[in-house]
Amino acid sequence: MTDQPFALCLHDADNVLVALRTVPDGTALPGNVTAREAVPAGHKIALRAISAGENILKYGQIIGTALVDIAPGAHVHVHNLGMGAHKQDYQFGAAAVALPDPEGRAEFLGFHRPSGRVGTRNYIGILTSVNCAGSVARFIAEAVARENLLDEFPNVDGIVPIVHGSGCGMSGKGEGYETLFRTLAGYGHSANFGAILMIGLGCEVMQIPDLVDRKALKDSARFRYMTIQQQGGTRATIDKGRAILRELAAEANKAVREPAAAAHLVLGMQCGGSDGYSGITANPALGVASDLLVRHGGTSILSETSEIYGAEHLLTRRAVDEPTGRKIVDLIDWWEDYTARNFGEMDNNPSPGNKRGGLTTILEKSLGAVAKGGSAPLAGVYKFAEPIDQPGFVFMDSPGYDPCSVTGQIASGANLIAFTTGRGSVSGYQPVPSLKLASNPDLWRRMEPDMDVNCGDILEGVSLEAKGQEIFDLMLKVASGAQTKSEAQGFGAVEFVPWQIGAVM
Repeated sequence: MTDQPFALCLHDADNVLVALRTVPDGTALPGNVTAREAVPAGHKIALRAISAGENILKYGQIIGTALVDIAPGAHVHVHNLGMGAHKQDYQFGAAAVALPDPEGRAEFLGFHRPSGRVGTRNYIGILTSVNCAGSVARFIAEAVARENLLDEFPNVDGIVPIVHGSGCGMSGKGEGYETLFRTLAGYGHSANFGAILMIGLGCEVMQIPDLVDRKALKDSARFRYMTIQQQGGTRATIDKGRAILRELAAEANKAVREPAAAAHLVLGMQCGGSDGYSGITANPALGVASDLLVRHGGTSILSETSEIYGAEHLLTRRAVDEPTGRKIVDLIDWWEDYTARNFGEMDNNPSPGNKRGGLTTILEKSLGAVAKGGSAPLAGVYKFAEPIDQPGFVFMDSPGYDPCSVTGQIASGANLIAFTTGRGSVSGYQPVPSLKLASNPDLWRRMEPDMDVNCGDILEGVSLEAKGQEIFDLMLKVASGAQTKSEAQGFGAVEFVPWQIGAVM
């Protein structure tokens, strides 16, 4: 650490440096610049004189406009950097370059399902159609836990009640209904559930028969459903549920881990509590791991549409064709309208924690966030919770709110999550394991019990390629059953957050 420079220029076109550690006033910096004030780690420093109204560049891309004249060596942040106007050149497909085939084929040990998909975990789910059934679902899970039911079924990883705050008080048609429908149906088809009991109240808008009638929620050995009203109330439903779970556990217990190609991995990629390091350590390292997975025939999902704003041109240029790239632009247009009609703004990000970590504008945050997607061609663009039906690097529409975005990725088919953080996000997403990647060494030291990978050592000389390989290798181990830090601490009970669109009535 004593040989580490105080700051780094990320691209030849940049007019700012990034502080790699706290920079004292008067420190000599690269580019023959002297710090004019103390600058926190992860924050930006003017590399040269920047005039008011001039674009400020990081990663070789525009992150905003100078609000005032900025002297060389000055701290660049919210006090002197604003959004400004920006227009992107989409160049559809111009940078779509196929990745080389890997040497050999990577494998993991997973649970092969009748659908042909492979799970990384073998849970039993108690899925609810409406908030009114949430407490009963938890009562059933608590009852079988007191009975130590799973002691008899060692191949079952646990019982997961999936409860939420919607399913009624909504229109029975339109965007909001279809989004929730896709989410519930997607969890019903998750490869990480060995069996599922679905519970409804009976009179809600989101009717269980509609969910069951569409597609394949009809495997009676692995899927059962009932309503509280039909069963005769809470106690009767709990008693019936306990009996059903015993039968489902016996069925789920038949599954054993067997070798599976890495092509069966579907990785949901997230970033939360980002900082000024995220875009230069954890996110691009995850991008390397994403490319490795794609090279092995797997699927990686980038999401959080509101957090690619201003960097969407980097994705349209990698689209396999113009129609795929235009789907990204259409999503941006939808989000601009969505935020406007709800009295919001696309540039209401970064969050207070992001800003303390050195991120100033949504453009800057988005450029770092997109780095999670590596360099693979963009093979497809999907709605929130829409089933992903092709391998490769894809994008799924979602809010930037992490639990909601991950919920959509799991519903779309993710059986593994990788989550980068610079401030220290803590969460987990049953039934899918989540790897936490720390962007800086200070976070790793403070919160190691919550973090699975230290990407902060990239600042100390570890290459992105080596760190990406480390992440990929750990992905295979976790997919084969190794516990993540969030799993070991029991996270996952409250992170199912469907995206609620439309009026609550």
